[in-house]
Amino acid sequence: MIERPDSAVPSIAQRNLEGYVGFANLPSQVYRKSVKRGFEFTLMVVGESGLGKSTLINSLFLTDLYSKDYPGPSLRIKKTVQVEQSKVLVKEGGVQLTLTIVDTPGFGDAVDNSNCWQPVINFIDSKCEDFLNAESRVNRRLMPDNRVHCCLYFIAPSGHGLKPLDIEFMKRLHDKVNVIPLIAKADTLTPEECQLFKKQIVKEIQEHQIKIYEFPDVDDEEDNKLIRKIKEKMPLAVVGSNMVIEVNGRKVRGRQYPWGVAEVENGEHCDFTILRNMLIRTHMQDLKDMTNNVHYENYRSRKLAAVTCNGVDLSKAKGQLTKSPLAQMEEERREHVMKMKKMETEMEQVFEMKVKEKKQKLKDSEAELERRHEQMKKTLEAQYKELEEKRKLFEEDRSNWEALQRILEQQKLEASKTMEKNKKKGKIF
Repeated sequence: MIERPDSAVPSIAQRNLEGYVGFANLPSQVYRKSVKRGFEFTLMVVGESGLGKSTLINSLFLTDLYSKDYPGPSLRIKKTVQVEQSKVLVKEGGVQLTLTIVDTPGFGDAVDNSNCWQPVINFIDSKCEDFLNAESRVNRRLMPDNRVHCCLYFIAPSGHGLKPLDIEFMKRLHDKVNVIPLIAKADTLTPEECQLFKKQIVKEIQEHQIKIYEFPDVDDEEDNKLIRKIKEKMPLAVVGSNMVIEVNGRKVRGRQYPWGVAEVENGEHCDFTILRNMLIRTHMQDLKDMTNNVHYENYRSRKLAAVTCNGVDLSKAKGQLTKSPLAQMEEERREHVMKMKKMETEMEQVFEMKVKEKKQKLKDSEAELERRHEQMKKTLEAQYKELEEKRKLFEEDRSNWEALQRILEQQKLEASKTMEKNKKKGKIF
């Protein structure tokens, strides 16, 4: 029999129930409902080409997501920063998981990597926007969760700390998604080099105040030991391989080298098992909860605060008051009018400047024509004077020649008269 507490009692005391009621089956009901519905998980992998992202994903989920028939995005498209999704349905023990792998081929491969993280940010925000729109519909039964729950950021095993691109990328995304840094291809480093590299990365992460995925606080001592062990190993140094090699009579996934085999699932060789256990077996639901309760709520509060009349946008440090949609539209209209007036003023200034330039060109052309006219006039005058002088000389020469001709004609005439006289007198011969 269940005793109902008196209304005058301010608190409800715990009652010992006689017999079995049945609400202890609630976890079983939730389990059956969840298994029937299935689970969704979206994992984003970001890093430069050639760091083994596709191989690690295949090793994590024991599936050929990037097989020969379906090559990785780094082989399928050009080296530009784009976002590619690949979905695969994984079943294990009657539980089905819709796994979505988001890859960013071409990240960090360009000469100028300015704003190469922007497509990633736009993709994460677009998925949150889709989920927010689905929540705002009248019918909210079908709400697929395509939000990015975890981002594995691959760090090149250089041994010299983080690159500026690594720091900038994680700073841009640590408030939007759960970031887990990984040291890719850890088999290229010696154990001592790997430990020093990890310490350097942790130091730089703390210096730049980068917030990577924080593990939840638990009451169980065993879970606390596991979390402390994982935190000590961060960032995780991983090795991926799709090849099965036989070592001492047992088959393992690993990479064959002249000096031996680097086993993927050997904790002494790399942190792959820690990553797999944390990502899939122990903290997958917590990653989803962190995405829903922290990152998505921050995005949702920023979006909804922007449409309230007197709300405060908590995403802004200054606490600037937000505006209503009508006020926002009016402000946009005023900005548009001001922009049009500015464009009109600029066009008038450009027109005036063009007119001035045209007038100046016309003046210059007129001055040039006048100069050429004066020059041609002077040239013609000089030529006229020269011709006049030549004409005068010609006239003088002609007069002299005519006078000479007259003298010659006179002498000839006189000579002929003399000859006629002498002939008559018979004195010729």
